[in-house]
Amino acid sequence: MDLPLSFVIAEGNDRIHNPVDSRKLADLGEALRLTPGSRLLDLASGSGEMLCTWARDFGLRGTGVDISTAFTASAKARAAELGVADRCEFVHGDAAGYVASEPVDIAACIGATWIGGGTAGTVALLEQSLRPGGLMLIGECYWRQDPPDEATVKGCYIESRASLFSLAGLIDHFDELGYDVVEMVLADPDSWDRYAAPHWLNIRTWLDEHPGHELADEMRHKLQVDRVNHVRYQRDYLGWGIFALMKR
Repeated sequence: MDLPLSFVIAEGNDRIHNPVDSRKLADLGEALRLTPGSRLLDLASGSGEMLCTWARDFGLRGTGVDISTAFTASAKARAAELGVADRCEFVHGDAAGYVASEPVDIAACIGATWIGGGTAGTVALLEQSLRPGGLMLIGECYWRQDPPDEATVKGCYIESRASLFSLAGLIDHFDELGYDVVEMVLADPDSWDRYAAPHWLNIRTWLDEHPGHELADEMRHKLQVDRVNHVRYQRDYLGWGIFALMKR
């Protein structure tokens, strides 16, 4: 049980595996009025940056669950680096279906709603771990602009135009699920650049170091295609945000 090597090559040096930077994560933590001792469950936690920095800055405790052995190791190293290893547990495992042993104050899935089969399923999964009155955090894509053709949809790595809502439609969807959106932090073109562009250097460096690897042709193709798709489609058409929800 692990992520494909191609994914780890592209994102192996990332601290945050989504188009949001450390400043925006810190701003979100401030906006949510996080209090020391609050417990956070982060499903598909990646390299653990949100949990680790919020533990350092706001005194949170919590658990991150991720399917990648490489990212889980990075998360543990980051917790040790920031001096919060005693408050942050990182578990290598499949986040799909993971439920906390005790209710938590904050239940999160940032940018990986496929673990629940989509937004609604992920909300239902996180509900099982969240205490009454707690906060839910969902990171999800939406259309910034209506895609004009199928090439744009595919260039954004989305299955179909109907797979995503507009921003207003996503807020309405959360409302239909019985949740109020009480805060949000949205990606902008710059934060998309800071997420996408480092992957190009990661891949190019790996190609230079592994010229005869069996994945070399695949990664060379990925480097070429990802760059074009980012600047031609993703940067302008694909939105992304972290949405803080409270059940009505």
